[in-house]
Amino acid sequence: MTDVLRRGRASLAFSFFAQGVAFALLVTRIPAIQDRYGVSDALLPAFLAAVPILAGVGSVSTEQLVKRIPPSRVLRWSQPVVLLALLGVGAGESMLQLGVSLAAFGLAVGALDASMNMLGVSLQRAYRRSIMLSFHAVYSLGGILGASLAWVGAHWHLALWVSYVPVVLVLLPAALVGSRWYVDGGGDADVVEEKGEGGALAFKLLLPLCLVMCFAYIGDSTVSNWSAKYLQDVLGSSEQLATVPYNVYMVTTLVGRALGDLGVGRFGAVAVVRAGALVAAVGFGVVAVAPGPWVGMLGFTLLGLGLCVLVPQTFAAAGRLFPGASDAAVARLNVFNYVGFLVGSPLVGALGDAWTYRGAMLVPMVLVLVTLVYARSFAAQPDRYGGGHERPRTADVGRGSNGL
Repeated sequence: MTDVLRRGRASLAFSFFAQGVAFALLVTRIPAIQDRYGVSDALLPAFLAAVPILAGVGSVSTEQLVKRIPPSRVLRWSQPVVLLALLGVGAGESMLQLGVSLAAFGLAVGALDASMNMLGVSLQRAYRRSIMLSFHAVYSLGGILGASLAWVGAHWHLALWVSYVPVVLVLLPAALVGSRWYVDGGGDADVVEEKGEGGALAFKLLLPLCLVMCFAYIGDSTVSNWSAKYLQDVLGSSEQLATVPYNVYMVTTLVGRALGDLGVGRFGAVAVVRAGALVAAVGFGVVAVAPGPWVGMLGFTLLGLGLCVLVPQTFAAAGRLFPGASDAAVARLNVFNYVGFLVGSPLVGALGDAWTYRGAMLVPMVLVLVTLVYARSFAAQPDRYGGGHERPRTADVGRGSNGL
């Protein structure tokens, strides 16, 4: 059983890694995509908004799919679609082809994100200790690699398809082979009855986690979309220096997630979430009052260390609250990932234009601080793992997907 768990964890970690690479290759090459297809500045926001909206549809659809088929099968086939859709974006020639490829990418990403985190939650339950942060750390590592490959493609003026083809040729077969070892978990049906009426998921119990997820992604999208502009236009940095904060943010996100599971095991999820929210709030505060670019850089560094723990722990908390309905909880929670992504960038932009960009940074700071109000939702149940009282691993690992 231990070997089953290890193979399941390694194969799922590779899926997180591949998704990080693919997503970074798409979002960091948006200017090149815009140039290739002649997408106007007025039309670009519609294309960009369509991806997270369709991803939300994909996540909701996955909740229904996993009632009939295991999450491992959804993940097995959604990941190749994501990679092929990325290739379609790079190789297409017309606006219609771009639209179809982005639509396929968005729908498949929603299914992929939901099913990956479903399997992560069930594996964590089998391990009886925190491992969710490690999966998201590997995702961050993939994002760093994808962004680096995108930089190489832009630096050498490579066509999009030239940048994308080698990546897809490596990741696609590896993901398909690795999918043989995915491990699906099971839940206790009697717990569903306790948590919801007639077996339905009690949304009011999930709502605090949905808000935390949304606020975390508002903070994340603020960094990804506005850090360079803020450093250059508000803090007076050079164009080259303005590219550094997001890279620093990604690296500190990786470091925080790589160490975060140890923190959860030692201090408990509630303490880690509270600490993350406080560090992130301090980071936004430092950015808002920074007198120059280097102090602003310190603020973005703190943001990476703080925000990085919130999303993985939110998924893990949903699994603890609804052990008999964790797949449905994760699918619904995942939708608020895209809500936060959609809201964050326009919110900061509108506030910056109407007020000041320094003032705009205080809004995500306040939203992140609201997480402290809901921190108790992350507490481990007394008969389960976490909170510094983790149990040894159990042999109940569900069913391996290679037998499906």
